[in-house]
Amino acid sequence: MGSTSILGAAAKPIIDIDVVLRAEADVSNAIRALEKAGYHHLGDLGIAGREAFDSPADLPAHHLYVVVLGGREHDRHIRFRDYLRSHPDEIKRYSDLKKSLAARFRDDREAYTDAKTAFVEEILRRAGEARPDTA
Repeated sequence: MGSTSILGAAAKPIIDIDVVLRAEADVSNAIRALEKAGYHHLGDLGIAGREAFDSPADLPAHHLYVVVLGGREHDRHIRFRDYLRSHPDEIKRYSDLKKSLAARFRDDREAYTDAKTAFVEEILRRAGEARPDTA
C-alpha cells in the first residue's frame, strides 16, 4: 500500500503491507497470530486505528500494519495510493520530495516521515474532494 504499490513512484526497497481485517474485534486475534509468526507488535505508534509490527529478522525488510476495513487508516492508505496512481504529475512531485528528504534525513527515519506529512495531508485533502461521495 506504500510507494512500491504506485507505478513510477520513488520507493525504498521496503514494502508497506496492510493486513486488512473485517472488524475491530478481530485486531487482538491478529496481533496474537502475527506475534506467533515472529512479528514484534509495536502498538499504534501514535496513529489510532493502525497497529504496527517489526518484521522477523529472517524475512526481507518490510513494514506491516493491521487496519480495519473501512476504518480511518485503511481509508487514508487507499485514498492516498489511488489518488497518486491517477495523477502522474503528483507521483513525480512526491518522488522528488522523497529523494530530497532521503538525502537530508539519511539516518533519521522519523524526521524523514515527519517531513513528508504536509504533502501526504495535501494529497489526502485532494483525494477526499475528488471522491464522488463528498459534497
